[in-house]
Amino acid sequence: MQAPIATLLSQALVAFTIEFDNEAEHRMPHRTTLQGRVGAEGFPAPWLASMAMALNCTLWLPEEGLSVRELERRARTPTNLNGMIRWGNVRVVPPKDDPRPRPPKREWIVRPTKAGLAAQQIYRPLFGVIEERWRERMGGLEVEALRRALEAVVQRLDPGLPDSMPILKYGLVTAAPDKKLGPPDPVGLDELPLAALMARVLTAFAIEFERESPLPLAISANMLRVLEETPTRVRELPWISGVSKESLSMGMGILRKARLAENGKDGTWQTVWLTAAGAAAKAAYASRISELERDWSRRYPIEALLMALEPLVGGGTAEDSLLFGGLTPYPAGWRSMVRQARVLPHFPMVLHRGGYPDGS
Repeated sequence: MQAPIATLLSQALVAFTIEFDNEAEHRMPHRTTLQGRVGAEGFPAPWLASMAMALNCTLWLPEEGLSVRELERRARTPTNLNGMIRWGNVRVVPPKDDPRPRPPKREWIVRPTKAGLAAQQIYRPLFGVIEERWRERMGGLEVEALRRALEAVVQRLDPGLPDSMPILKYGLVTAAPDKKLGPPDPVGLDELPLAALMARVLTAFAIEFERESPLPLAISANMLRVLEETPTRVRELPWISGVSKESLSMGMGILRKARLAENGKDGTWQTVWLTAAGAAAKAAYASRISELERDWSRRYPIEALLMALEPLVGGGTAEDSLLFGGLTPYPAGWRSMVRQARVLPHFPMVLHRGGYPDGS
């Protein structure tokens, strides 16, 4: 049975992001909780963050900086500004020569630190590096077909969509672009990285899904989908969903509060299961996904996109997906120190924690 277009896009984008993140980590001095400081001594070493944080903040900043408002207009989605300051990527200062004693925070200037400027130089070429690796590993014609199919859809979408998945809002909801910020700067489709094309299509689909769904796509696809009315051990959920235990904890709290899931114990193991209302919500999710995909097939040329994605993504697991060919972390990378996922998420879990696509 063919996977939904949202699943195929999600798994391809998550795989691209992890491969990008692994390479960025390998090339850049940085710090993490697991590793401490890694890289050249005496060089600024920010806390490591994921590709989304580059695309919603770092890569848009000139050395002289931008106002918070202008940064958001260019990125077309908010960043976790407090996090980026705390992690050593940017600093925020009052606007110069502003006569007001307390200018609005959105007028303050966001400037890259030395570490942020160095990160820009590492991030910028990596989109092309990873895309070229995909071409070498999975076929130049196949990846080119994917790019052309994505471009055909993106050119019909809102040009204000961001180049990265937005950080999920409260309730794990996908944020729509803020129209009050004004129109985005024009950009040619051939200038957009493959990851940006995938993110734009997936964000548009998620926003439409959530207009008619009581639950966001992040919860429906990654949590509701894998649960049954019989108990599942909580410790198994990261391995069957592909997302982190931290993001699962957030989502499960929402499901329990809505009385769609309940917790219990199987001996010493914590378990979770769907209530009757949760089982109905799971069926409604599957129906809504199918309905929206049929609607999209009438409005957008998604048949070519499905045909391009299917051979690359396969079943989205380590056993049957070409995407896993590039996901082995470097020996010193933080992902090499944790249990490796065997399945890719059915929707990116981009959180304020660092923007990692599996919620890590």
